[in-house]
Amino acid sequence: MKQNIWTTYGEEQLKELQQITDLYKTCLDNGKTERECVELGIRMAQDAGYRSLDEVRSSGTTLKPGDKVYAVNMDKMLALFRIGEEPLSSGMNILGAHIDSPRIDVKQNPLYENEGLSYLDTHYYGGIKKYQWVAQPLALHGVVVKKDGSVEKVSIGEGEDEPVFVITDLLVHLAQEQLEKKASKVIEGEKLDLLIGNRPLDKAVEGEEQKEAVKANVLRLLKEKYNMGEEDFASAELEIVPAGKARDCGIDRSMILSYGQDDRVCAFTSLFAMLDVTEAKKTGCCLLVDKEEIGSVGATGMHSRFFENTVAELVAMTEGESELKVRRSLANSRMLSSDVSAAYDPMFAEAFEKRSSAFFANGITFNKFTGSRGKSGSNDANAEYIAALRKAMDDAGVAYQFAELGRVDLGGGGTIAYIMANYGMEVIDSGVAVLNMHAPYEVSSKADVYEAVKGYRAFLKM
Repeated sequence: MKQNIWTTYGEEQLKELQQITDLYKTCLDNGKTERECVELGIRMAQDAGYRSLDEVRSSGTTLKPGDKVYAVNMDKMLALFRIGEEPLSSGMNILGAHIDSPRIDVKQNPLYENEGLSYLDTHYYGGIKKYQWVAQPLALHGVVVKKDGSVEKVSIGEGEDEPVFVITDLLVHLAQEQLEKKASKVIEGEKLDLLIGNRPLDKAVEGEEQKEAVKANVLRLLKEKYNMGEEDFASAELEIVPAGKARDCGIDRSMILSYGQDDRVCAFTSLFAMLDVTEAKKTGCCLLVDKEEIGSVGATGMHSRFFENTVAELVAMTEGESELKVRRSLANSRMLSSDVSAAYDPMFAEAFEKRSSAFFANGITFNKFTGSRGKSGSNDANAEYIAALRKAMDDAGVAYQFAELGRVDLGGGGTIAYIMANYGMEVIDSGVAVLNMHAPYEVSSKADVYEAVKGYRAFLKM
């Protein structure tokens, strides 16, 4: 194992580390869904002088070196660009991360009552251990879109005076049969319904007996607070996430415990670096995408044409409209697929191959390949690109490490790296090592968060 990098920091570095990790925790608290992350990212970009690409295009003006613009796709994808000194067709330096995280979604016809208890029917999103989501405080985030186009934002369970929700579990006294089941069956998908009410509608208010009085009272409250009827669930996006704020972890406050650090620990550090770097020869890009946890599909996933179309707009506004220059820009680019890696956990040492593992407080992690078993589904980065990155990190004094996800035949996972590599650009996975990945609460090292920002800055300046 390498040297623990906490021992290498001086007073100024520790001060910057604290500032960065405090900001990071605030971003985690305010960005628990992809829509919230995009909204937060736009505010931060505008404060740093970025302009909407749509507004620039509508004005008929061109872009010049130093200009900063952003583009948004369906409020779930965000791309920031700082135009460099070199032509866009010579390529970009791209930081790409995803802002969706494993969670539980509310179905389109969810509200029901069962024996005096009211529930929301759900469907989990991404790879989760379902038993981890029961018997803990949960919050409800999202939007409700009405037929007239109006949008109501929903956030319940984060304020100290707000109610929280829960998915119930069977009491241990009656759990003999449950405990004999495989972990994948202890709690099944259809048992992940959210408990939201128990009080029936006041008869004095209603004036007559209600067959489902608890459900009726829930609907009354939704109508009062969000002007929402039961039919409006059909055009709502409501996500169930752990309630509460990001917290310092450890008596030494060296770590962060929070929901959603896969992959927001890389998304926010990429964003911080992008906003910090104001001059570079290459055009810099920070790309934050949706749907990675379910295969990067759909109109807001990396498989969509949003990024390619946006680059085409930029080429037209800098070098003149040219399909060939768009292709050159993509093929000549370099990318860090900013995604988390599995941190070595000595409590589960049997799942790791120690020499090829990422460790806490050892710096930003590079994964030459991800995928599973025989590198299936991976992007295997070129040695020449890795050598260039090593030099850039060393020159900038960035602590870094190389790792794999775990033991070769045990499993694996993928990122957006292989999708971007389809353009012919150089891509490697690079991010922060995380414990408890995909659990409701994940753990990161503050030192690694700090080194990620430093590493992403160095990459943008390559």
